[in-house]
Amino acid sequence: MEYLAELFGNGILRAAVASWALAQFLKVVIAFIRLRRLDIGLMLSTGGMPSSHTAFMVAMTTAVGIREGFGTSAFAIAASITVVVMSDAAGVRRAAGKQAKVINTIVENIKNTGVVFDKKLKELLGHTPIEVACGAALGITVAWVMYG
Repeated sequence: MEYLAELFGNGILRAAVASWALAQFLKVVIAFIRLRRLDIGLMLSTGGMPSSHTAFMVAMTTAVGIREGFGTSAFAIAASITVVVMSDAAGVRRAAGKQAKVINTIVENIKNTGVVFDKKLKELLGHTPIEVACGAALGITVAWVMYG
């Protein structure tokens, strides 16, 4: 039980999880404003505005910097991993989403010939640079509010 108390008492982890949860909630709100329909499923989705992966990692990195110092090895490691996650979100995963969209279009055209496929590929995987930047801003803000 002591381990659970330590886990839930970890301010760095709490800031990161809170930032992720807020980003996921904001996806629902932003989609509702844009599309005028409520899609609760966005709470557990990837892609969209803002990037929850980025918010999580940036909040964690910021909280590490606040607690341990911005000149420490711990901050350098956290920042390095965060850059990789942000790059992946706006690069590799975004490209995979674009490829899925093209494949879904091809599959839709093949369906017209009578061939049946079981499901479409998920197209919203990655993020635009602005979605990543907004996730970063959210992560920094949440970490400073909760931990600073």
